[in-house]
Amino acid sequence: MRKIIALFVFLPVILFAQTEQKEDVWAPFKFFVGRWEGTGGGGPGVSKVEREYRFILGGKFLKAENKSTYEPQKENPKGEVHENLDLISYDRGRKKFVFRQFHLEGFVNQYVLDSLAPDGKTITFVTESIENIPAGWRARENYRILSDSEFVGTFSLAVPGKEFEVYTENCLKRKK
Repeated sequence: MRKIIALFVFLPVILFAQTEQKEDVWAPFKFFVGRWEGTGGGGPGVSKVEREYRFILGGKFLKAENKSTYEPQKENPKGEVHENLDLISYDRGRKKFVFRQFHLEGFVNQYVLDSLAPDGKTITFVTESIENIPAGWRARENYRILSDSEFVGTFSLAVPGKEFEVYTENCLKRKK
């Protein structure tokens, strides 16, 4: 009789535990997976942008590779090519996304997710540290999803003691 009572008490708990679905922490970022192309502008001038996002290492990290080719301009007659490698991870201890950005110039920005709009269409990261730059500088990355195949990425910088100012803004469209 005790076995039957135990079965009726614990069976619902066991079945519920097996059917309970875990929240997909990566849901806000799945939109970005794929190849993107677009144009940009800002401090370094007008650019053509190529970017690719994909999950790596068993889906534990989101990797992005970015290449921005800036047209020649008066201040920079040869133009410029900027590349960066991005890795986003989920820190379970802090329950926060951490975004590390490695730049061709040697800067390494470590951002933490600052805000995610309730509709998931605006994502903002703010640096907690930047390597290879004087102390006090801050950076912010903001992504605004415009449609299923388009988003705008805005990179802003703040010199010590000042507010953020937009440095570059890229408008990207999905290629694949």
